[in-house]
Amino acid sequence: MSPEKVQKLAEQYTPMTAENLSRIIRIPSYSGEEERVIRELEHLCRTLEFDEVRIDGLGSLIARIGSGQKKLVIDAHIDTVGVGDRSQWKEDPFSGSIRDGLVYGRGASDQKGGAAAMLTAGRILKDLDYRGQYSVYFTFTVLEEDCDGMCWKYLIEEEKFIPDYFVSTEPTSCRLYRGHRGRMEMEVHIKGVSAHGSAPERGVNAAYKAARAALALEQLNEGLQPDEDRFLGKGTIVVSQLKAFGPSQCAVPDVASLYIDRRLTWGETKELAIQQVKDALKGLAEEVVVPYYAKPGWKKTPYGQELYFPTWKLPLDHPLVQGGIRTYQRLFNSEPLVDKWTFSTNGTAVCGRYRIPTIGFGPGDEAQAHAPNEVTRVKDLQMASAFYAYLPYALEQIHG
Repeated sequence: MSPEKVQKLAEQYTPMTAENLSRIIRIPSYSGEEERVIRELEHLCRTLEFDEVRIDGLGSLIARIGSGQKKLVIDAHIDTVGVGDRSQWKEDPFSGSIRDGLVYGRGASDQKGGAAAMLTAGRILKDLDYRGQYSVYFTFTVLEEDCDGMCWKYLIEEEKFIPDYFVSTEPTSCRLYRGHRGRMEMEVHIKGVSAHGSAPERGVNAAYKAARAALALEQLNEGLQPDEDRFLGKGTIVVSQLKAFGPSQCAVPDVASLYIDRRLTWGETKELAIQQVKDALKGLAEEVVVPYYAKPGWKKTPYGQELYFPTWKLPLDHPLVQGGIRTYQRLFNSEPLVDKWTFSTNGTAVCGRYRIPTIGFGPGDEAQAHAPNEVTRVKDLQMASAFYAYLPYALEQIHG
């Protein structure tokens, strides 16, 4: 297939891509509240004549083009974080405004822009009457912002839907990504002994123990080391919450807790990270636990997982990475910048947990994620649409 033909179609459909992004931005879709936007995307997929359209047991939308034996999955999560302080937004965060080559609103980059580009890529493949080696699946997944990868844990373990190759459309500024650090959450539980506030020496102040624990973890963060090839960089640990409680406001607090965000570089495991925290706290903590996520999604299906998300990366010479490079070269007549995300994606499950080869290519900038006045570039939408549509052809060229 000629890359010029794919490019021409992506350009032709650019206004549609931007308008579809605007449509789904205008539908708020916080984690667990995605039904309205899923239904809208379902309607759009049917209107664009996808070969198969269904909703899985957890609430994600699965749409297919082609009927090849191999499964190429292109994925966008369609839930978003909240808007935060609305006074920091220059306009309605759900306006979906399109002007000056930009689309505005919550989710524009993170990551409904990827979803809009996927819709157009499916339309392009239909126009080209794609009949290649792949069944190209476009997945619009839920609950990522709350628990990245759990939607794919459900698909793989419960529905036995196992991709051969996986593409995340999280924002990469139209660069090609091949990994990111993992992450986990931890709770540190601390105990003291309460006493009347007028005689604090009679008690053991859990708040003070928590403060010393937080400073110890600050020191632990400074000592963490990068991965051997320095591709993913160093792991990090940060205390994101500190709480202390006692019998009253006039009492020495007898319980405290720290909530921890830990980013894991290559070679760092859940067990290692927990032991590092225990060693750093030197008896200050009663226990260190990894919380379990069990918030129901919009379909109310009971499901959950531990808040641990493994690190992943794919070698530069892997056929999927090379397929992405070839796609970029053929479409855009230049070399892609091959890099990694700073944040975490559904790749933690697909590649980190299940070792399914994964790359990333998405419209918009990572720095726009969770920020006020979020935007994405219309030009990025066009590039991403072309990339997703041409990738199966490029992979077939590599595999012969």
